[in-house]
Amino acid sequence: MNILKLRSLVSASAVSSVFVVGLALSLVGCAAPPAFQVTQAPVTRIGTVESIQSQAVQNTPNAAGAIGGGLVGGLLGNQVGGGSGRTAATVVGALGGAHLGNQAASRNTSMVWTIRVRYDDGTFASIQQTSAPGLRIGDRVRVSNNSLELLRS
Repeated sequence: MNILKLRSLVSASAVSSVFVVGLALSLVGCAAPPAFQVTQAPVTRIGTVESIQSQAVQNTPNAAGAIGGGLVGGLLGNQVGGGSGRTAATVVGALGGAHLGNQAASRNTSMVWTIRVRYDDGTFASIQQTSAPGLRIGDRVRVSNNSLELLRS
């Protein structure tokens, strides 16, 4: 009898573990926007800052909220009932926790600055970044694929 109970406990916890890990792996593909992005990416070009705008942007749902919520929900659900009822409570807790964790993570917003630069040849580019630029309209800048540098005169 003790062996049967042990076998059913191992089986139930294995099923729960496999489910939670599978759920976590399916959500890993979600990602946040890049910290620095240049439209019409130049090799390196010089230009003048035409405008600077900031706006709050809703974060894209990421795996961290869902995984954390799923783990907490699964652990709480595992504390309820016994036998197959405990397994069902663990699965429902993991699903509910993952949903709530994902919702909580997507409510967060980030500040994004968009800097419009007019290059010396007359073309324009918009640079988006998640950190304050430290620039003013009229500043001369060097734009490359991964940086925006103030030119000192």
